[in-house]
Amino acid sequence: MRKTAATHDRGRIPGQPGPRDVTAAAAGPTAVPGAEGMVPGGAGAASRSDAETATPAEDAVPGAGPGRRPGAETVIPGAGPAVRPGERPTLKLREDGPEEPARYAPEWLELREGPDGAARAHDLLDPLRIRLANLPGRADGLVIHDLGCGTGSMGRWLAPRLDGAQHWILHDRDPYLLHFAAVASPRAGADGSRVSVETRRGDIARLTPDSLTGASLVTASALLDVLTREEIETLVDACTGAGCPALLTLSVAGRVELTPSHPLDEEIAEAFNAHQRRGDLLGPDAVTVAREAFAERGATVRVHPSPWTLGAADAALTEQWLRGWVGAAVEQRPELREPAERYLRDRLAACAAGELRVVVHHSDLLALSRPTDGAAS
Repeated sequence: MRKTAATHDRGRIPGQPGPRDVTAAAAGPTAVPGAEGMVPGGAGAASRSDAETATPAEDAVPGAGPGRRPGAETVIPGAGPAVRPGERPTLKLREDGPEEPARYAPEWLELREGPDGAARAHDLLDPLRIRLANLPGRADGLVIHDLGCGTGSMGRWLAPRLDGAQHWILHDRDPYLLHFAAVASPRAGADGSRVSVETRRGDIARLTPDSLTGASLVTASALLDVLTREEIETLVDACTGAGCPALLTLSVAGRVELTPSHPLDEEIAEAFNAHQRRGDLLGPDAVTVAREAFAERGATVRVHPSPWTLGAADAALTEQWLRGWVGAAVEQRPELREPAERYLRDRLAACAAGELRVVVHHSDLLALSRPTDGAAS
C-alpha cells in the first residue's frame, strides 16, 4: 500500500492553472498529511468497488501545460457558466465519450465556496454532533466519507465544526480535483484534534455498505440533484446498510428569486428546471426522493433550506451563475435563444452595476440511519 505526503497550503485552494487532462494513477490509498499517525486502508472502510482506485496527491496533476483535450469544447450547462471565446472555463468540459461525466474546474468550485459555506443549514449540525458523540470510541476518531468531494470545500467547512480526531476519505472521479482536495484540507477539528485525509478515485454510483464499513458519517455537497433515482437508491442503501448518518447539502430546490424582477424570469427558470431533469436526472426532485428513500429504510430525516443569497459583493459568482442558468435554459428550449440573449445582457449589466440581487434556493438533508450491530444508538 502506497503512502504519500503532500505540501499543504492550509485553508486555501492552491494556484489553479485551469482544466487539464489528467491520467489516473496509483494503486493504494493515499494518506495525507505526513507519514506519522495515518490511518491506512481507509481507517475501517473495508472494501471499495473495483472501479475505485486511490489517487496519490503528487501524481494527480501530471504535466506542465494547461491544454484541454481536442473536441472537448462543449460546456455542460446548468452547474456553472457558459464559456465565451477567450474566457477561462469554470466548468470542466465533457470529454469525447458520452459516458464521461461532467468534470468541474477548481475555479468554479473556489468561486462558490464562500456562498456555499454561508448557505449550509447550521441547524443540522447539533443533531449531527449528538449522533457522532454517541458513537463508540475509536482510537482513530471519526471516519468521514466525502462523496463527489471536488476541491474539498465540504471538509474545509465541516471538519473545523466537529470535535475529535477525524479521518476524511475523499471520493471523486477526477484525480485533478482530488489533488486540490488533499493539499487544501483542514488539519485540525474544532477542539484542535488531528484531521487526516486520503483520496479515492471512483464512481459513487457503485457505493455499497461494505464500502462504508467503519464509517462515522457520509457527506456530500451539490450532489443529489445530478443523480438519477437509481443512484440515489444506491447511495441510501449504502448509508442505511452501514448504519451511518448522512449530511447531504446544497441540492437545488428549483426556485430562484431575482430582484428587480423581469418578465422572462419564470420562463427561464422553468426551462432550467426541465434541463436539470433531462434524461433520468432528478434535479429539483432529488431531495424529496432521497428523503423518502431514507425514511422508508427507517432513518430519521431532517431537511432545511440552504439558499444562496447573492448581492453586489458576490458579482463574480452571480455573473458566472447567470451564464450557466440561462445557457441551460436555452439548451433545453432553443426557441428562447434570442430573448434569452437580451435577457442575459440586461441581467449582466445590472450585476456589474451592483443592482441585481439573486436568491438561489437549495436544501440540506440530514439522515440519521438506524445503527447496525455494534454501532451507537
